[in-house]
Amino acid sequence: MADRPVDPLLIKRPADALPGSLQNNPRLSAWIRFERNGTVSITGGKVEIGQGILTSLAQIAAEELDVRLDRIRMLAATTATSPNEGVTSGSLSIQDSGAAIRYVCAEVRAILLGEAAAEFGVSTDQLKVTDGTIAIDGRATTTTYWAIATDALFERNATAKVVPKNPSTYQIVGKPAKRVDLADKVLGRPRYVHDVVLPGMLFGRVVRPNRPRAKLESFDASQAIGGTAVRDGSFLGVIAEREEVAIKAAEKLAATARWSGGVTLPEAGQLDAFMRTARSEATVLIGKGTPPAEGRVVRASYAKPFIAHASIGPSCAIAQWNGAGDSARLTVHSHTQGIFNLRADLAKALRMPEDRIVVNHVEGAGCYGHNAADDVALDAALLARAANGRPVQVVWTREQELGWAPFGSAMAIDLQATLDANGRVVDWRHELYSNGHSSRPGRDPRPTLLSAGYLDPPFELPIAIDMPLPNGGSERNAVPDYDFPCQHISKHRLLEMPIRVSALRSLGGFGNVFAIESFMDELAAAAGIEPVAFRLQHLSDPRGRAVIEAAAKRARWDGYRRAEGSGHGIAFSRYKNTSAYAAVIAEVSLEREVRVTRLVCAVDVGLVINPDGVINQVEGGAVQGTSWALKEAVKFDRERITSTSWEDYPILKFSEVPAVEVELINRMDAPTTGAGEAVQAPVGAAIANAVADALGVRIRTLPLTAERIQAAIAEQ
Repeated sequence: MADRPVDPLLIKRPADALPGSLQNNPRLSAWIRFERNGTVSITGGKVEIGQGILTSLAQIAAEELDVRLDRIRMLAATTATSPNEGVTSGSLSIQDSGAAIRYVCAEVRAILLGEAAAEFGVSTDQLKVTDGTIAIDGRATTTTYWAIATDALFERNATAKVVPKNPSTYQIVGKPAKRVDLADKVLGRPRYVHDVVLPGMLFGRVVRPNRPRAKLESFDASQAIGGTAVRDGSFLGVIAEREEVAIKAAEKLAATARWSGGVTLPEAGQLDAFMRTARSEATVLIGKGTPPAEGRVVRASYAKPFIAHASIGPSCAIAQWNGAGDSARLTVHSHTQGIFNLRADLAKALRMPEDRIVVNHVEGAGCYGHNAADDVALDAALLARAANGRPVQVVWTREQELGWAPFGSAMAIDLQATLDANGRVVDWRHELYSNGHSSRPGRDPRPTLLSAGYLDPPFELPIAIDMPLPNGGSERNAVPDYDFPCQHISKHRLLEMPIRVSALRSLGGFGNVFAIESFMDELAAAAGIEPVAFRLQHLSDPRGRAVIEAAAKRARWDGYRRAEGSGHGIAFSRYKNTSAYAAVIAEVSLEREVRVTRLVCAVDVGLVINPDGVINQVEGGAVQGTSWALKEAVKFDRERITSTSWEDYPILKFSEVPAVEVELINRMDAPTTGAGEAVQAPVGAAIANAVADALGVRIRTLPLTAERIQAAIAEQ
């Protein structure tokens, strides 16, 4: 493939590699089909989880095919027919799936034009396409994609030799487009997995133990009034004809259940000590340069708590068995982020071949990483085994969602820097302590699904892992984006996981950027240099400098007028050090508690596919980052998670949402990167810096609650 064209919009890849997800899914027919009704079906493996990805991917397809956007039908992902694109995570959908669809559609268009040219007896450069209709210049004769396309025509592998369009010619990509998923949600029409009703469907609920990994000793099945109790080892649940009956029966069963054993959780007030003293695996991430013999040394330590996904809609799944014994087949409807990975873990937990399981993606009400979507799928499958072929819907309770879904890991971070006489950082030290940040299904020989640990015999649930850089886990964004000549960065991945953790949006990036950018402000103060100027003097990347300067200009950083109890702060990061650039300026006011009044976000995601979609993602990330910074922390005692209601685990209210302004820098010649996780981390850090600016007191542990601020003031 030495003759492959150079495409500046693709992130660099080996010369013999197909772009994006085509590398593992090269068959054209797996991606596209022309329907008799004049539409085009695109079958990708990435899933819609509220980020608007289906709209952007449809824009890419329509652009390369030269058809109207409303002709594109983005089909829901299913393990039965979709290409395996892994997990929808890491802000990689546009980069991986978008690149694949872009090249598929460019090549399919070329194939169709070749067929039309042969039919008309002309060369392809004499043909013109308008909304799928192919015409010959100066003639009335036409044909259409749909008249030419056959299933057999695309039963071939992609070559990626057809050059996609130049961005300067785009008519659809780069323009705002209405989200294909929003109308149903705004109008309250059924769209979520919770809304699916299958013929003969039963309803299930699961009874959880009194503490993690406890063993079920006994229960009174007669108390499942109106339903049927289902047990497998220490897994206990109930199925019933009506949902409210299943709920009551599960409550009655729970009251009679007797448990033994279980793990002991860390002392809540000693979490920092636990992180630093638990068994861990040390890794040096980067070590370069020779530390200077002299200079001013500054040290600080930072921490973030365990954070819940806290989806507004609890997790839900529907499962149905067909057949029995070795011929039994399972169909699952799930809002998982990885249909193929979930299928792999279901097969392990149920001890059956993967090819007898189909997982269909149906949207859920909010997903920010590895929440309970996969766990509830196994719950539904286990309960459906007792349903004689009838489908079973399982919805977790609010208490289960906040108490049993995987959390984002707590982190403890120690930073040290040396400043020279000119106020420049000449040595940087970063040491972090954290659990791994992924327990996603499909990546371990053992299943990671919650109920697999309670079956007879139980599976030992593996501890969270960290994916290698550049994606990373706890070390994501631990390497600063600044030009520090001497750096030493290491991590300690905990080998003990009494509190279950996995991927939560931005993974370790939120904790690391909070620490790095807070420390940059502290170093700027120590050097006597203004915070924006201090960052710019340590940053040579022109795209990084551009977002900082754009944010400062839009926020009128230099003209900020300080009122009593108010402050402003800035933070910057390039997500994963390889993806989107973002600079955020936060403005806060302090009365009884911190209130974020304004966030200005300057973002560079490369080539923008849907400006409105990017802004949606940035605004959502800004709100989420604000909630994490001000309010969110998992609470627990030595036996269980105790923050199992909105009162115990508060999130940002609508009345507390700040004004969010987004400045997009569209790089027409740069690869498109994801926007979903670009701003959470710098938003949190910018708020922390704004609070320090307002108070003159630095809070180094999140969240920035009134109690924590009062304690910091008292310690001055």
